[in-house]
Amino acid sequence: MPRVFNFSPGPATLPEAVLRQAADEMLDWRGSGMSVMEMSHRGKEFIGIHAEAEATLRELMGIPANYKVLFMQGGAIGENAIVPMNLIGRTGRADYVLTGDWSKKSAKEARTYGTVNIAATGEAGKFTAIPGQREWKLDPGAAYVHICSNETIGGVQYHWVPDTGAVPLVADMSSDILSRRVDVGRYGLIYAGAQKNMGPSGVTIVIVRDDLLGNALPVTPSAFNYQLQAEADSMYNTPPTYAIYIAGLVLQHVKKNGGLAAMEEHNRAKAKILYDYLDASSFYRNPVRKEDRSLMNVPFKLKDDALDEAFLKGAQAKGMIQLKGHRSVGGMRASIYNAMPVEGVQALVAYMREFEKQHA
Repeated sequence: MPRVFNFSPGPATLPEAVLRQAADEMLDWRGSGMSVMEMSHRGKEFIGIHAEAEATLRELMGIPANYKVLFMQGGAIGENAIVPMNLIGRTGRADYVLTGDWSKKSAKEARTYGTVNIAATGEAGKFTAIPGQREWKLDPGAAYVHICSNETIGGVQYHWVPDTGAVPLVADMSSDILSRRVDVGRYGLIYAGAQKNMGPSGVTIVIVRDDLLGNALPVTPSAFNYQLQAEADSMYNTPPTYAIYIAGLVLQHVKKNGGLAAMEEHNRAKAKILYDYLDASSFYRNPVRKEDRSLMNVPFKLKDDALDEAFLKGAQAKGMIQLKGHRSVGGMRASIYNAMPVEGVQALVAYMREFEKQHA
């Protein structure tokens, strides 16, 4: 059976070359006589895999030497608790900017560990735009300012970096890490579940500045203490070894294909094809303010909601799956992460045009 165009918001499509390499190495990794799944995380084979993955990530993102890279478990939802456990104790307070469901979840979780100030929110506009920084009411005594750089459900994305002064900026980049160039030095901490652009579910990347380590609350489990994990090179407990291996293959794939500059050009080109069609159509509608539109997740609605099921059924028949929008907003959503080829977006637009002609 041919591979489909998988528009899933995550776990998402992976580069075919990576999947083929993993398949080739499944039973015998580079002459070791064993699968990566079977390796001890303290053996020289896996230590080498881990070191190469970290080195490649550092190279691709230009991570400064005074930042630690941690490979952790728990996903971004886990980090919603782990971040305040490690950082909020510096002052007991934190600022959160709400731009959608995921940043709302982050703020809700953080309230368990300290005082949360909602510095700005786009909720009044149904999260279809990111509040301009002039609207933000930041607490100068906050331990950090938290944002979600890309909201997968609503399809809004920061195309600018907030200025938070001396207060560290923390970003959940789960759904747009590796999709474009990032100035890591402008952030105190970046975290990302891997299952959108970097690999399979199971591993979470944390990039944290050295001076933010050592502030964990007493209730913080040792496995989630950034300082302990940094001191143990992410090996304080058994890490998600196979997920790290696949992430390393994806990182190498990105490097071989031009790095983040090429990925950004690729993603902008795909998004333009889809947004240009949506803007020219009276049958489909994208609700997001143009300057805040996501390059990763494109929600859209049909003119008549009663046609949704027919649209999805027709798309599946043409080899395009996972286009149903999140249950909280309805409609459709096309997630077009790094591994989605231009041909996938072109096929989607061709189908949308055909469907519009049939039902307009």
